[in-house]
Amino acid sequence: MILDILYLVGGLVFILVGANLLTDGSAAVAKRWGVSNLVIGLTVVAFGTSAPELVISIVSSLDGSAELAIGNVVGSNIFNVFVIIGLTSLVRPIKVDRNILTNDIPLVFLSALALLAIGCGKILDGATANVLTRVDGILLLLFFAIFMRYTFAQAASASPDEVPDNGEVKTMPLWKSLLWIVIGLAGLIIGGDRFVAGASGIAAAMGVSEAIIGLTIVAAGTSLPELATSITAAVKGKPGLALGNVIGSNIFNIFLVLGCAGVVNPLPFGNIGLLDLGVMTGACFLFWLFGRFFRNKTITRPEGVFLFLCYLAYISYLVLQAQ
Repeated sequence: MILDILYLVGGLVFILVGANLLTDGSAAVAKRWGVSNLVIGLTVVAFGTSAPELVISIVSSLDGSAELAIGNVVGSNIFNVFVIIGLTSLVRPIKVDRNILTNDIPLVFLSALALLAIGCGKILDGATANVLTRVDGILLLLFFAIFMRYTFAQAASASPDEVPDNGEVKTMPLWKSLLWIVIGLAGLIIGGDRFVAGASGIAAAMGVSEAIIGLTIVAAGTSLPELATSITAAVKGKPGLALGNVIGSNIFNIFLVLGCAGVVNPLPFGNIGLLDLGVMTGACFLFWLFGRFFRNKTITRPEGVFLFLCYLAYISYLVLQAQ
């Protein structure tokens, strides 16, 4: 058990450091090739923030730990809305732009509905089990391609003031950039392997399913960078950055992460049921509802408290069910 915990923590550290190094190295190379900061932010940086979930889900898929792969995504998306948006709005209420309410948050809801539909195979098709097939994975990746095309179109038509600030891209010598990329990839691969091994070991030692571990420990661990970034932005008076973090992460998680994992291997949902998928979809609906109505398109502190309490209630239910 102690060794499994060390694998889990050490693997997560390797993953987060590796993702950071890979992102910095890749962004520096792209900058050297004349790619704009905006394009780098929409591609390299965006992929980098989703790298932990992507690596863990693909490694889990290869190892036959489907519940861990799906639980990681479902749990992360629930955590993103209930905890990140909830806590960020507690620090500072979040003003939601009309364009985000009309275009972006509905895409988050659509991605959740897509996964919910895939997870209803037994009900909708009379299948013997709910499985995310390779065909489903390909369709999710096609949705992701459409989303990226939409994102670039929106960025191209936006005024400079409306373009999200992803920070200045670091410049470094080519040899250092390539070294960072190699070290980052190695960190992701090694960290992903040890993290999944530790999570599976903890699940076995505690006598709970990998789905529970994926929905809780793994999901929260991989979402910590987004939480830290969002809280820091709120403290600095830019709580709206949390919206971009959550919207991008949730869409990437379902369309890209599960799309890739599903193409690698079909993923049975196992113990991840309609309740978990329903909570994820309901969280996305509340995300839109609180932004659209009530206090002039603002997610307020009381609404943030409600979102966070929803997460505590969900986690408490999972814990009670596991006993």
